[in-house]
Amino acid sequence: MGPFLKQVCLESGASVLGIDVCEPLEPWANASFERCDVRDFSLLSKLISRFGPQRIFHLAAQSYPTVSMEKPLETVEINLGGTINLYESLRELATKPMVVVACSSAEYGPVAAEDLPVRETHPLRPLHPYGVSKVGQDLISSQYFINYQIPTVRVRIFNTTGPGKLGDVCSDLTKRAIEIEAGINKGGFLRAGNLMSRRAIGDVRDLVRALWVAAGRGELGEVYNVGAADTYSVQELIDAIRAKVRVPFETQQDPALMRASDEPVIAGDTTKFRTRCSWNPKIPLSITLDDMLEWWRVRLAATTLASNA
Repeated sequence: MGPFLKQVCLESGASVLGIDVCEPLEPWANASFERCDVRDFSLLSKLISRFGPQRIFHLAAQSYPTVSMEKPLETVEINLGGTINLYESLRELATKPMVVVACSSAEYGPVAAEDLPVRETHPLRPLHPYGVSKVGQDLISSQYFINYQIPTVRVRIFNTTGPGKLGDVCSDLTKRAIEIEAGINKGGFLRAGNLMSRRAIGDVRDLVRALWVAAGRGELGEVYNVGAADTYSVQELIDAIRAKVRVPFETQQDPALMRASDEPVIAGDTTKFRTRCSWNPKIPLSITLDDMLEWWRVRLAATTLASNA
């Protein structure tokens, strides 16, 4: 997500500082970059003081529900503790930039069919430590706005994917499909977990536009759902990918990919955000999958060449 948001910021005339715990996968051109863990209060404060941001997009997170089941404390320390570090840095420095906080649809947990698509007023009942940590991040961000008037907009992000994104269902499926196409996976079976779960899946390039306009048009202190309107089952995603790759394959369900707790449907009502910020997604899922498949073709071909050199 970072490289796409960086590009939106640069196109809007902003100077950009990106921070992460590791170096970017792609060259970080035309912008500054520093390695920093949001749990490191001292270094985070120094970077904020040195750069003097007018807008902060807080995307740093341990963002995998499955990892959170194995590392709940680390997940909470990064997602909630890191958010507290950010706001306490701003308090200590007596600065008040606009902060856009990337919250999550995982905060809602399972939602009854009659309450879908879910609205921002729905109770928060997360299913896993990741969701709990994002509820904490969401609510603590609201408190820093209420108690200290630090300008804040919270964005509850629904499933998002795109070329270069790793670790989500579309990324995993497109990678496995290209491994079959390239002959890396010679079995011809694409592994998948729950085929019936449904998600509203948006393109990361639409999302970063939403984050940028949220900083300029969002009502301070408010929370907004942001995501795609159409939902797809995992089986429908696989069928769409099958139609786009150059060799046939069969699907094989893998118990190791099944979550112990999994929301059957995740879809959000984004009316509030679309009305306030005049935003609508522009990129259809078909184009997103095309771009992801091509990204994996290039990346896996380069990896194969390097390993054979």
